[in-house]
Amino acid sequence: MITSLDHIVVLLEDVKAGVAAYETLLGRAPSWRNSGDGVERALFTLDNMSLELMAPHGSGAEAERVRNAIKTSGEGLASICFRTSDIDKMHRRLDRVALKPEPIAEVDSRDLISGATLRWKRTRAATELTRGVRMFFLELAGERPLSAPTVPTTVFGLDHVVIATADSERAAALYGARLGLDMALDRTHADWGQLMFFRCGDLIVEVVRRPGASGDQLHDRLWGLSWRVVDIDAVRERLVRSGIDASEVRDGRKPGTRVMSVRSGTCGINTLFLQASPRGP
Repeated sequence: MITSLDHIVVLLEDVKAGVAAYETLLGRAPSWRNSGDGVERALFTLDNMSLELMAPHGSGAEAERVRNAIKTSGEGLASICFRTSDIDKMHRRLDRVALKPEPIAEVDSRDLISGATLRWKRTRAATELTRGVRMFFLELAGERPLSAPTVPTTVFGLDHVVIATADSERAAALYGARLGLDMALDRTHADWGQLMFFRCGDLIVEVVRRPGASGDQLHDRLWGLSWRVVDIDAVRERLVRSGIDASEVRDGRKPGTRVMSVRSGTCGINTLFLQASPRGP
């Protein structure tokens, strides 16, 4: 039913500041800008997903909802949206596995720059049943425009989104049995904890239980993002020149990968950059 990860939503107090940060981080311009219903939005669309930055704008119920969410949980990762090719079948599945989906809604968005319109159908699972992670599911009527590169050393896609859990068994049941994602790997390491990798299109939803995790057993949380690049050394050089705090490049846990941690300019999101050889865009 789920064909890919469509987009991830980041809540911010100032969408303009978020756009500036992610233009630098991704080396791309936003591909879509929208304002209305109490929020401002900017989308960066890469080869395999979109990142949606959202901030409250003006007054109204939706603006207050976003402000309250930021006040409660802070800025950062807020929700995840999966793509499906048949929203009606997806809705029926969510209902069968007792995730209490909302009625399917038809939605459209108009780009402030080009005037183009995108349309999609979506539903949302009950957050109390998805272990506290806000989840949407959508069927998009047409593809979004890609974000134009602004530098040669760009990010071309997402490698994985990380979800932290204190109850790996129930998290595995949610992402595997109930949502239908294919578990590619389940491994435990003394230093890293339990790592479960679920395939979602050409990227990975990684569910992690850290060593000794004994926090909230009922609620998971979106924890971080890992971005794909072709030349990680050139990307690091560009980021450091821009004033970003990036670690030295090191070998990744997966053989054949090289990674670096990005410690600033991410709007508070735990961020890793990854180069896999010979993978390219």
